[in-house]
Amino acid sequence: MTPSVFKPSLFKFLNDLKENNNRDWFQANKDRYLKDVKEPGLQFIVDFGPHLLKISPHFRCDPRPNGGSLYRVYRDIRFSKDKTPYKTHAGIYFAHQEGKDVCLPGFYLHFQPRNCFVGMGLWHPDNATLKLVRQHIVDHPDRWRAAVSDPVLQQRFKLTGRTLKTHPRDFDPDHELIDVLRMKDFTAMTPLKQSEVTAPGFIEEVAALTRAGSGLVKFLCQAVGKPF
Repeated sequence: MTPSVFKPSLFKFLNDLKENNNRDWFQANKDRYLKDVKEPGLQFIVDFGPHLLKISPHFRCDPRPNGGSLYRVYRDIRFSKDKTPYKTHAGIYFAHQEGKDVCLPGFYLHFQPRNCFVGMGLWHPDNATLKLVRQHIVDHPDRWRAAVSDPVLQQRFKLTGRTLKTHPRDFDPDHELIDVLRMKDFTAMTPLKQSEVTAPGFIEEVAALTRAGSGLVKFLCQAVGKPF
């Protein structure tokens, strides 16, 4: 098993940042951020590249320190009532080759004290994309069932996200998959223990979980006309 690049100091730093979310503290502790969060995050992205390539050649492990798969620590506070400047979690997003800022499926890792998880799918799609996915489910219900039938996906993951209270407009309220058609996010998530993140074999575990959810992501790519 491969040793994990993440150490318990990752969560110690994020805990301390939560208690001291201000510029002076962050500048004084920036070396800790680089050593415990950013550098291991970028290394994980490099190391995960061959694993992701085996699952799909159309998603990117981008190790650039800025603009790559590792989300920046700085919060966008322009339109937020919460003016704390830094995120108290670390996120890694493996985006489709056509870009991470468009409505396309992807794979996500979230690191936060007592709240770590692997996620994948399509989060907060626009209305046009949402309609494409719903129509694809109507046209191919058996493909949808197959996409979410992986045993690991069913055992470990939960389909989660926003849902409509009623049926979506222009879709049959009596459709056999109406509960699925009411979904506004098509995402699957599974929690991780902090001890899993720092244990040997973590990268192999993430690869296995990503593989288990790849059927869902493939279905969503087909729905929006993108290669998987």
